[in-house]
This record gives sequence, structure tokens and C-alpha cells, in this order.
Amino acid sequence: MMNIAIIFAGGIGIRMNNIEKPKQFLEIYEKPIIIRTLEKFEHCSDVDGIIIACVKEWIDYLQDLLLRYNFKKVVSVIPGGKTGQLSIYNGLCEARNLYSGKDTIVLIHDGVRPMIDENLITKNIHSVKAHGSAITTCTVKETVLIVNKNNKIENVPTRELSRMAKAPQSFYLKDIIEVHEMALKEGCNDFIDSCSIMNYYGKETYLVDGPSENIKVTTPDDFYMLRAMLESQENKQFIF
Repeated sequence: MMNIAIIFAGGIGIRMNNIEKPKQFLEIYEKPIIIRTLEKFEHCSDVDGIIIACVKEWIDYLQDLLLRYNFKKVVSVIPGGKTGQLSIYNGLCEARNLYSGKDTIVLIHDGVRPMIDENLITKNIHSVKAHGSAITTCTVKETVLIVNKNNKIENVPTRELSRMAKAPQSFYLKDIIEVHEMALKEGCNDFIDSCSIMNYYGKETYLVDGPSENIKVTTPDDFYMLRAMLESQENKQFIF
């Protein structure tokens, strides 16, 4: 059995309002965000290999970073797709090409979500072995409102039954690639994440609790929040 991380870094970060480089390559304390993310999988003993789906025009730049930081587990860097779903699919196809065994586990993760740890990665793998899937989540801290297209409140779910979906989202390779190919046959290519596509096709998914600090860097606010968390971690003010 192989445990393979599929990191998608195929976006250009329009909401980051940055014209210099895609958000995954922005540096915090002289280290790119994508490198901080990859290091968590590189240093986890349960992870056997890493596949990265990257913005095509930035693959050479990423390859240089991988050499500079001496990564050993990155087995392939491939072009991303036009959407996040298609980037993930490209990574899944590469995993199938390299690891065709039916028991291969894939951990699908955002390149701009570095605040994970070895324990969370291991919990994902154990959940897949026990239940067939693992969707990293965290509890919500504020009230969630369900509204309609007219911005009118339709439902207020209790916090106890509400969760925020995060990553990694992990599955057996054969299961997740099956639903991706079903979606593509139906012309669907814009599912927001793997949890959504699995649930759309009626597949059961199981939750794994993770830290609320496991944020995805999408906007400038996220960037500065991540920098503050890393500073606090460095100064040992908080434990993440």
C-alpha cells in the first residue's frame, strides 16, 4: 500500500491582488508558502510520495525550489488544469500512472494550506483504511446561515452539527478517480473540492477533526493571518 500526497498549486491567485507571482510562491519569512506546505508531507514518515499539479508557466520555477530545499519525495510535477477540479484530476491520473495498485491512498491538499502537521496526515490515512475516506474539518466558531438566492435566511443550523471543510481530503485512488471521471463524462468540471464531488455521487465520507488554524491562503487577509500564526509559533506563544 502506498500513501501519496497530491498537492494542487494550479491557481494564479486572482483574489490575492498580487501581480508578481502566484500566491503559492509568495514568501513568508523568506520561505515560499508552497515549500512550507510540501515540507509537512516530506517529513511525514507515512507519506511515500508527492505529486504536484502546478501552474504550467511556473513549473521550472518550482523545480528550482525543490532542488534548493532538497526534496526527496516529490516524484512528479505536472501542469494543473483550468479549474481546481481539473488540477486534482491531473494529479490523480499521474498517481494512477505511477501507482496502479488498488490500495493506493491519495491525500489531496492545497498548496497554500501549510498549517497542518504529521498527526493530521496520519489521522487521514487511518480514516481511509477504516472507512474509505477522510475529510478534514473543524468546528465553526460563529453561527452559520443558509440563505436563498434572494439573500433571505432559510435555515440556521446548530453549531454542533456544522463543520468547515478543510484539507487534506483523502481517499483510495480508485474511488476518487472513478467519481472524477463520472463528472467529466457529464461535463462537470467545477466542483469546489473532493468532498463535494464524492457526496454529489452518493459516496459516504467520514470526518477527521483538524485545527481551525489550518487555513487556505486565498486573500491578503489570509496571508497576514498565516504570517502572524507562524510568528507566534516561532516565538512559542501558542501551540498549533
